[in-house]
Amino acid sequence: MELSKSIEDVLSKAVRILPDDVEKAIREALKSERDSKGRLVLEKIVQNIEVSSSTTLPLCQDCGMFYVWVEVGDRARFSMSALEDEIYKGCENAAKNAFYRKSIVNEPVFERDNSKTNLPPVINYELKRGSSDISIHFLLKGFGSENCSSVRMINPTAGEEGVVNAVLDMMKKAGGKPCPPVFLGVGIGGTMDRAAMLSKKALMRDVDSFNPDKRYHLLEERLIREINALGIGPGGLGGDNTCLSVKIETAPTHIAGLPVSLSVNCWADRKATLIIPGGYDGISSSTI
Repeated sequence: MELSKSIEDVLSKAVRILPDDVEKAIREALKSERDSKGRLVLEKIVQNIEVSSSTTLPLCQDCGMFYVWVEVGDRARFSMSALEDEIYKGCENAAKNAFYRKSIVNEPVFERDNSKTNLPPVINYELKRGSSDISIHFLLKGFGSENCSSVRMINPTAGEEGVVNAVLDMMKKAGGKPCPPVFLGVGIGGTMDRAAMLSKKALMRDVDSFNPDKRYHLLEERLIREINALGIGPGGLGGDNTCLSVKIETAPTHIAGLPVSLSVNCWADRKATLIIPGGYDGISSSTI
């Protein structure tokens, strides 16, 4: 099968069927929600999930922007131009054949003319040591939640409390706008732009995963507790379940800075992954 066809297939599924870990988190939230309005919102979300999975209808009218994170093994066969051609083709065909709303404009400020193809995708690359594979991670990034994402450059001595306060302040400002319950990626360190990229990388992780550094694992859990204590709740109508997942990614940073970025994703946490064993050079490949 052509790589572009494999990409089209996973993206056609992702726009209407949530990953198992995401759906499980939403259904568990419904079981635990004590607020009547919050329960009603979660019941409608579950109904939405069931309708989309049994039809060809997307989960949300905002089918999102294609956000792509490519992990390239240092021993993989790799042609960036050939791989990007396949990614573009697969994204365009999925948008056309899976009833994606046309949501991308070519120019951001003046004409804002619609590309009518949902292209271009946003693509980032990362080298993966000790691997001969290429892993392509896709995120369908809706902008009701993206508009609530942010970066803070906080005092370098602020420490854990400063990070927590920054994230809580961003979530207080977001309120019900990002269609909670939300899934959050937090990037800490690097530069302003690196922290933002790390927060997107964090969004790619499974709900059940945790940071291998115990300190950051505990910080992930603390942020979930304190965000849920805000009482924003499902749909912003109040309740126990504002946030279902927080994932943190970090990088070294300058002695004078502590960048913190928050990427917010709504309950429709639509993701997909393709693995290409041995890499891709435009000649031959298989995917899993």
